[in-house]
Amino acid sequence: MKKGVILLTSLLIAGSLLMSACSDSKDAAPSNNTASTTEQGSKEQPTQAPGGESGLTETYTAADMSKLPSVAKQRTDTIIVGLTDPSGAFTPYFTQSGYDGNVNSLLFSSLVTVDEKGLPIPDMAEKWDVSEDQLTYTYHLRKDLKFSDGSPLTADDVAFTWTILFNKAYDGDSMVPTLAVKGAEAFKEGKANTIEGIKVIDPQTISVTLEKPNATALVMLGDKVLSKAYYGKDYKFGQLDYIKKLHSNPVGNGPYKLEKFIPGQEVRFVANENYYKGKPKTEHFIYKTSEGDTWQYLETGEVDYASFSATTENIDKLKSLGFVNIIPYTPSTYGYLQVNLKHEALKDKKVRQALAYGLDRQSIYVDANQGAGSIANIPASPISWAYTEDGINPYKFDTEKGKQLLDEAGWKEGAGGIREKDGKQLVIHFLGSKSKQTDIFIAVAKENFQALGVKFDAEVFADFNSLVSKVDSGDYDLVSFSTPMLTDPSDGVVQFLDGEIKGYDNPKLKELYDKGLGTSNIEERKKVYKEIFQLLNDELPIIFTNYKKTVYGYNGRIDNLSVSPFVGLANSLPNWSLKPAQ
Repeated sequence: MKKGVILLTSLLIAGSLLMSACSDSKDAAPSNNTASTTEQGSKEQPTQAPGGESGLTETYTAADMSKLPSVAKQRTDTIIVGLTDPSGAFTPYFTQSGYDGNVNSLLFSSLVTVDEKGLPIPDMAEKWDVSEDQLTYTYHLRKDLKFSDGSPLTADDVAFTWTILFNKAYDGDSMVPTLAVKGAEAFKEGKANTIEGIKVIDPQTISVTLEKPNATALVMLGDKVLSKAYYGKDYKFGQLDYIKKLHSNPVGNGPYKLEKFIPGQEVRFVANENYYKGKPKTEHFIYKTSEGDTWQYLETGEVDYASFSATTENIDKLKSLGFVNIIPYTPSTYGYLQVNLKHEALKDKKVRQALAYGLDRQSIYVDANQGAGSIANIPASPISWAYTEDGINPYKFDTEKGKQLLDEAGWKEGAGGIREKDGKQLVIHFLGSKSKQTDIFIAVAKENFQALGVKFDAEVFADFNSLVSKVDSGDYDLVSFSTPMLTDPSDGVVQFLDGEIKGYDNPKLKELYDKGLGTSNIEERKKVYKEIFQLLNDELPIIFTNYKKTVYGYNGRIDNLSVSPFVGLANSLPNWSLKPAQ
């Protein structure tokens, strides 16, 4: 996906403060003890996450707090979480990586966030109205909102934020510019000084009008808000470079303020007394950015929170620490094998289906991970409101079915048992990153594909950028990827339409995609996405592989910690408090 694809052997969970397991991304995804970000906030959620995990289906409470390391006992007003070193670009919409986004998710709040089902709920906007034709969105801001410097936050700040995203100089990764806001193109082209569709009604009310309905617009436009007085003081049309000078000294509106950023060591935050929900209960928060072993940091008390794959081994080890609470978690992502549809053999749907039947995904992604995963067959996570298994082919491991499909596709067994067609052998060139998961995949896939009569070659890269260059060159057949966090079901489908899956162009899918965004009625959208999922499950422009399962271990002294499957921990964090040490 253009908004951040990562290796399947890793896990990118976009969501504030979600720790993931060893990930790489074109957008600098999180590593072992870190998190990627979403540009949305979160509301407090039940600590039991949807989906359940291997060996753990509900929150586990620390059994022996006397084992808490002394360094963690001594902290009275500070909580520490690990994070890969950010770049320092802490302005929303201008971040350089997910790590920067993790920082600004504590510094800035949104107008609208989503609940545990991914549906919109109020944040800084107390309510909103949507016109009958679903083209005009009117946001009603809470009264007395303030930025961290004490200045008022009004509809003018929202209008300014939206406007700069349509500036011709904007080159960030926000999806807002993809919305058909009335008059946005004329503004971008310099034919208008303002955007016709954006109307400031009064200090607490603002509306925006689209040229065509988009079901994601409410949350997308209801994102972070920048101070016009601070970020707009040097604003000029066609020039946004000046904002870079403000990255390291942000003026936000979230639960915390930036106290100090020490590259390679830590990001320090202090509670924001102007936060609209009230000053956070814990005065100081620190992202520890120095490299190190996640297990060691948690065991020694150097960090208060960490993430691990939900294997039986990891769960048992976390329980043995005594002082750790454990939360099971299923992220809103899916893994897949990207297929090179430019290669003649893989253009045939039957060949792709044969590979899906012939690959023992259960052994690779579930059994080898002690149950810390499940099989994916559609571009949506089981926690999504749109998820369905109705009419979905599970592609259960079936070598004979795979052989039958290859026979039907004209690939007949040739020399050495390798199938041939028109004088060419059926060869699959796989790309992966250097990891234990890749080793498992290669070992199983080679045996599986050999049984099908398919020659399997693997190329492993230690450097992710090198792998990306190889993919971009087109010299591959299959490559393992996973998606970023998916809030709306359309997020998991867009890669089949935006050119990311080269060689796939289905007008019917485009028609259904537009139909799914053309209404905000959830039941109507469910029907559309069911049809989309059935179509993609049949055509397999990619081969769906797995859903990850994770557990979070955290210091048992922390109260009020909860996890949202879509937006992580950021909104529960203001309510975190430290119980007295035993």
